[in-house]
Amino acid sequence: MGPAPARRAVLRAAALAAAVPVLPSFAAGKAVAAPRSGAVARARGAAVAAPSAWTAQPFALRDVALRKGVFAAKRALMLDHGRGYDVDRLLQVFRANAGLSTRGAVAPGGWEGLDGEANGNLRGHYTGHFLTMLCQAYAGTGEKAYADKISSMVGALTEVRAALRRDPEVLSVPGRFGTAAENVRGSHQYVDLPSGVLDGATDVTLSAWVKPAHDADWARIIDCGNDTSRYLYLAARNADGVPRFAITSDGPGGEQGINGTAPLPLDQWSHVAVTLKGATGTLYVNGTAVAANTAMTLDPAALGTLRNHWLGRSHFAADPVFAGAFDEVNLWSRALTAAEIAGLQDAPAAGSPAGAGDLASYAFTETGGSSIADSSGRARHAALRRTWGRPSHPGFLAAYPETQFSTLESMTRGDYTVVWAPYYTAHKILRGVLDAYLHTDDARALDLASGMCDWMYARLSQLPESTLQRMWGIFSSGEFGGIVEALCDLYAITGKAEHLALARLFDLDKLIDACAAKDDILDGLHANQHIPVFTGLLRLYDETGERRYLTAAKNFWGMVVPTRMYGIGGTSTGEFFKAPGVIAGTLSDTTAETCCAYNLLKLSRALFFHEQDPAYMDYYERALYNQVLGSKQDKADAEKPLVTYFIGLLPGHVRDYTPKAGTTCCEGTGMESATKYQDSVYFRTADDSALYVNLYSASTLTWKQRNITVTQTTDYPREQGTTLTVRGRGATFDLRLRVPAWAGNGFSVTVNGRKTEADPKPGSYFSISRTWRDGDTVRVSIPFRLRVEKTPDKPDVQALFYGPVHLVARDSAKTYLRFGLFRNAALSGDLLPTLTPVTGTPLHYTLDGVRLAPFFEGTQDPTHAYFQRSEPKVVFGTTDSGVTNPQAPDGTTLLDDIWSAAPFADKNALVTRARAVVDDWVAAGRLSAADGTKVVSTAKRATYVS
Repeated sequence: MGPAPARRAVLRAAALAAAVPVLPSFAAGKAVAAPRSGAVARARGAAVAAPSAWTAQPFALRDVALRKGVFAAKRALMLDHGRGYDVDRLLQVFRANAGLSTRGAVAPGGWEGLDGEANGNLRGHYTGHFLTMLCQAYAGTGEKAYADKISSMVGALTEVRAALRRDPEVLSVPGRFGTAAENVRGSHQYVDLPSGVLDGATDVTLSAWVKPAHDADWARIIDCGNDTSRYLYLAARNADGVPRFAITSDGPGGEQGINGTAPLPLDQWSHVAVTLKGATGTLYVNGTAVAANTAMTLDPAALGTLRNHWLGRSHFAADPVFAGAFDEVNLWSRALTAAEIAGLQDAPAAGSPAGAGDLASYAFTETGGSSIADSSGRARHAALRRTWGRPSHPGFLAAYPETQFSTLESMTRGDYTVVWAPYYTAHKILRGVLDAYLHTDDARALDLASGMCDWMYARLSQLPESTLQRMWGIFSSGEFGGIVEALCDLYAITGKAEHLALARLFDLDKLIDACAAKDDILDGLHANQHIPVFTGLLRLYDETGERRYLTAAKNFWGMVVPTRMYGIGGTSTGEFFKAPGVIAGTLSDTTAETCCAYNLLKLSRALFFHEQDPAYMDYYERALYNQVLGSKQDKADAEKPLVTYFIGLLPGHVRDYTPKAGTTCCEGTGMESATKYQDSVYFRTADDSALYVNLYSASTLTWKQRNITVTQTTDYPREQGTTLTVRGRGATFDLRLRVPAWAGNGFSVTVNGRKTEADPKPGSYFSISRTWRDGDTVRVSIPFRLRVEKTPDKPDVQALFYGPVHLVARDSAKTYLRFGLFRNAALSGDLLPTLTPVTGTPLHYTLDGVRLAPFFEGTQDPTHAYFQRSEPKVVFGTTDSGVTNPQAPDGTTLLDDIWSAAPFADKNALVTRARAVVDDWVAAGRLSAADGTKVVSTAKRATYVS
């Protein structure tokens, strides 16, 4: 009996069977399963249909309009950026990879350019982010300018995919004498000459007009050889940046060479030629002999039959492909004279005294196609080719060769200079084109998305499970972002069985199984590589019903929030998870990667759709109102989105809104965040019987299913509450208002001016059930109080919060500021009376001469997100007892113990608490009786804010 099939193989087969009765062959050009009935029948701009597993459901972005407030102001800055940025710059790397004209556009650079980090191995990702941002901007505003840009990008990407499907075609440009052929940098294209071009030649001349577009060393003009041992070449630049000719039968160490004396200028035509005659080789640049070697012992004939004869490509894989234009390439079976070389400067070879090359002659008169005619009379026609061949499947779409994907399949450890997360980049592109379809109903975008997934399935479904598990476990190179979520969304549209099967091929079993079993293995893992995995697992649960996916996602969230969460809502230090409960010990200048907050918000939101635990939305408020808002600079910029990468939480850190070299992942997610602030303000139950108000944000909801609108009028969080007005008649539903966990007993609700009878409980939803009438008004009061959050590993290192707002100290000191807060604490436990408000500037205060301000303000002031708590003396209501504030072994002070019982009904209650705590501390030997008497006496004498 054979071995039992692997669990994943069974699940994969089950997924396919569930989707269609019979799965046709999935080969390129063959039919695939038709979409399930009604799968693509959807309204223009509608989102993917909510899965049946979602007991709470979101509203479309277009159904929630932001009104004047902190979110609208931040979004306006990003909307301006989206309107003004030239998308041809983003498309440059895609067009270059396909060998198309880049229309003179300059790539953005940074991670989105060939000169960026890790050789630009992530290029294309930012274009996907930008496309999603445009889609969200269009959904939120309805402005045609965004729709036009989306259509332009989708059209360009469609052209790119079509170009990748066929052989490369000559890109004709003005030449030195007529037309020339351009090799766009990043195209990986070269000209393949027929074999035998130089066979048997002893004396020879190689001549070419070139217009270099880039100063990369070792880019070849001509390279003829078999491998890296036997070859000859003419390079535009050697390691010193000057032209070089070399010939060898024994590799680089045996090269007989001639070096030029000056670099070829960029973006200008230069003529380069070399002649070999007997023992003498001469190098010419622009008709002038610049160097010679009179001790040459090798010639082409000595190399024997050579397999490859290339223009623009080297036999050394690490060498760059020539970027620039070729014109008038000629090869002669004799050494031209100096006069003949000079004659090539003013006319094409055929019209010069030398005549056209008798071995081969290419004038590059073609304006298309992949064939390049030889006019030597020998019919040695050449062909334009890609170094990496052609895609393995017609659905392939990327800004770099498919070799990034094939190389990953054999890697055992990460190296982003070789392969940098190709499936992560594929996800960003896929998400972008899928969003373009969802928001503009452009069928071309759906075809691009479906094609990409058909290609991925054709590739990954052939790999052994062990290979997939190894790939997805590799740091950085194996990262795949939120691709599973996108695949499930696409499957919900197309119903194609392979799209769901593909989503399951990304299962990282070690991680899933550990989290499902509540086994915390996160320490040392790259945070943002893994957070979006769990949002994808939730969508897999929606489509398959496999509960381990849901369990793993819930447990993972609990491993991060709050045990690995900073006060602003972010996580990670240096991009990695550390041990749970270590917060103060991980503070650095590279904490809180912005992408992590973006993805934790998505995960929290998705979990809430399944289980309406208020903790998910409490977290959402924390991260959105603090890290996400604060990660966007309060400044307009046409070139940059001005979003942080890391947010350092060490004292005196200054936020960097132009991180690294630009176009980073965090700038991409930052653009997205800033155009979807309204996506979780309201949810509805699946049966439309209840409306969740999750966030207090100035906005208007259009609830089409109930034929009503709900408008929030508020300046929250500068205002401590909100007013909701219902427009429309006769709708019966529950209005569920989130009562934040931090809210005190003052949270109250009135309907049409009448206070509700039930008492809202912090950390819950307060429900109002009624048949709503046009004009009904609900007033929500949410009194803020100043509180601290202690780091679990160092309780005296604390963060300061006023309601939902994280207050930071603006100070350039590089050591912790030491603050005391009990000196004028209110009977309610509110620490705010200790601070002094700044007149005319909401949410700004001073303490001991230091300005405190909201974290969400996007400035470049040096800030302290954490401070060191210092309460050296026992002080009540600004009255100093003169007693030193003692401390227990666990770090708790006498004042901590007394105030932990707040709120106090009145002064007597506080005094009673002080007396009880003093008695305990005296009994424990931590406080003398005399000092205890002074403490109680001071508590009695002091005057308190109620």
